[in-house]
Amino acid sequence: MLAMGSEEWELYPSSYIGPQVIEYRPISEDSDDDWNGDAAVSMDAVLPDDLLEKVLSLLPVASIIRSGSVCKRWHEIVHAQRHTWSKMVPQKPWYFMFTCSEEAVSGFAFDPSLRKWYGFDFPCIEKSNWSTSSSAGLVCLMDSENRRRIMVCNPITKDWKRLLDAPGGKTADYSALAFSVDRSSHQYTVAVARSNQVPSEYYQWEFTIHLYESVTGNWVTPFTGVLLGWRGGDECVICDGVLYYLVYSTGVLVNNNEHRHCLVMYDLAARPNHTSLMSMAIPVPCALTCGRLMNLSGRLVLVGGIGKQDRPGIIKGIGIWELNSKEWREVARMPHKFFQGFGEFDDVFASCGADDLIYIQSYGSPALLTFEINQKLWKWSVKSPVSKRFPLQLFTGFSFEPRLDIAS
Repeated sequence: MLAMGSEEWELYPSSYIGPQVIEYRPISEDSDDDWNGDAAVSMDAVLPDDLLEKVLSLLPVASIIRSGSVCKRWHEIVHAQRHTWSKMVPQKPWYFMFTCSEEAVSGFAFDPSLRKWYGFDFPCIEKSNWSTSSSAGLVCLMDSENRRRIMVCNPITKDWKRLLDAPGGKTADYSALAFSVDRSSHQYTVAVARSNQVPSEYYQWEFTIHLYESVTGNWVTPFTGVLLGWRGGDECVICDGVLYYLVYSTGVLVNNNEHRHCLVMYDLAARPNHTSLMSMAIPVPCALTCGRLMNLSGRLVLVGGIGKQDRPGIIKGIGIWELNSKEWREVARMPHKFFQGFGEFDDVFASCGADDLIYIQSYGSPALLTFEINQKLWKWSVKSPVSKRFPLQLFTGFSFEPRLDIAS
């Protein structure tokens, strides 16, 4: 079995002292005995604020936060208004991992830039089975017990708000959440897709899309239709103004040779209220045990568990595909040594990402694998501080981009 990596992980607990400010505990590091503190202070004194801000903006976000403990002046700059950090260098997405339990959600966040784990108390989220979707520094969360209850937060600053209750009932047979933030205006769109079985009709499923726009602060329901032989699920994503939603065959009206998953699309700009989604559906590239959709810098990517040919419900590997002009292009397949490295891998698993980085995690293990899609590079994260304490313990997680300049 492949080892997850030999690097030692370091844990930096964090505490928040306000809705817009994060402060990390100062870290003891090796220092040079000949270091001259007076010279450092003198050099700092000649740097104007705008130049110091520009220098700090080139650092990883965790380093920016830690620099706030250097002195009062640096603390004030780090905790300045958000527009100060609007020109930060792009940050690789962090991965928040936690164990599934009925207790309050707290876990650890992995920083791929510094390859370190941080103790992390995630704001808002109360249960591990809440739906999540992230974009451009914000995370959207939907209560699993009350699907009308939706929140948006910045995990780094802990700024958050609860949106107006979404339309429809508190529960649905299947619900999916998608979230998209405009990087220029910081306005965002929330999409909730719901699927309910039509009473006494096994092969008919009502499908509804609800949209929230932060610019108006209101919900609309642009589409309601019926799927025949297909039902919704919990996987959708917004990419380039289009909502992509993974639907599942009910086993009725579908040829046995066809795949059990399809991708349907809905144009959020045009918002047609009378259209046949299945007439434009795109079959998945092969038989999948599960599929995870993600938006990687405007590219729609599917990470799926590849089913065995004779038993499509049993996973034999993991593939990654990109959608180009309604055709799937295979990007990579997980090498068998990494697949084995998870130990026993479930037919369903967690996977998400942003920019050019994809995370993959088995629900039964705290091991975390990354894939850099541009370099086609597979790599284990540093060993997670999350430990498995009993055989049936489950783990989950999701990614988000760490940013200081955006509010809910």
